[in-house]
Amino acid sequence: MLKNIPKIISPELLKTLCETGHGDEIVIADGNFPAETYGKRVIRADGISGTAMLDAVLSLIPLDTYSEKNFILMELTESDKGKINPTIWGEYEKIANKHDKNVKIGALERYAFYERAKNAYAVIATGEEAVYANIILKKGVIK
Repeated sequence: MLKNIPKIISPELLKTLCETGHGDEIVIADGNFPAETYGKRVIRADGISGTAMLDAVLSLIPLDTYSEKNFILMELTESDKGKINPTIWGEYEKIANKHDKNVKIGALERYAFYERAKNAYAVIATGEEAVYANIILKKGVIK
């Protein structure tokens, strides 16, 4: 057992986060995300919300200060615009700003997000039920 490690960070996830370096990307995926299809390393976190996982992960890693965008959401599809309001995005932004003063939010079209996720170091597959609750985090330098 270790001190100051959030309890929802499994040993496998802790090892994975330790292996990442500057510029590596981590996807925190909602329960609908096709993690096994797009993730080269998938860490299961079933039953854990996206907000709890984001809070735990950002307590351990910084966001990249050199990137134009370091916190990337999945955009709404045209057919969902005006029908869905992902309130979780505001929750994610509050959590990110609590941990890091260098949050640079961006968004990618759904299929572009999937393609970028293929190159992520790992995908954390949460049990988050909110739709469009997927994030790509670009890891920064620990100073």
